[in-house]
Amino acid sequence: QVQLVESGGGLVQAGGSLRLSCAASGRSFSSYGMAWFRQAPGTEREFVAAISWGGGTKTYADSVKGRFTISRDNVKNTLYLQMNSLKPEDTADYFCARGTTKVPGISDSDYVYWGQGTQVTASS
Repeated sequence: QVQLVESGGGLVQAGGSLRLSCAASGRSFSSYGMAWFRQAPGTEREFVAAISWGGGTKTYADSVKGRFTISRDNVKNTLYLQMNSLKPEDTADYFCARGTTKVPGISDSDYVYWGQGTQVTASS
């Protein structure tokens, strides 16, 4: 059984920063790629960033490239998302997900385990 629990969301002014964490329980965290997705009210869930099992490959959505950084600590079984220069359009619920392969893609069909989400609001 794999459980993913996100934390670190909150309210921040535009231009500010937040760091999201995703704590994973169960074995094999270090064997799979991980990702962050987000979903704003009334919209489809969208890909934000992904990282390979060892952290050597990272992929970002164009909308967050240069502002967000994904990372992982395989000793602590934790995934992170550092978000800088936040914009109002970044406001959404953010979800972490565990992939089915070592280097996952950008489609949500590449992921089998999902957290409950943490809310991020960037006010203008």
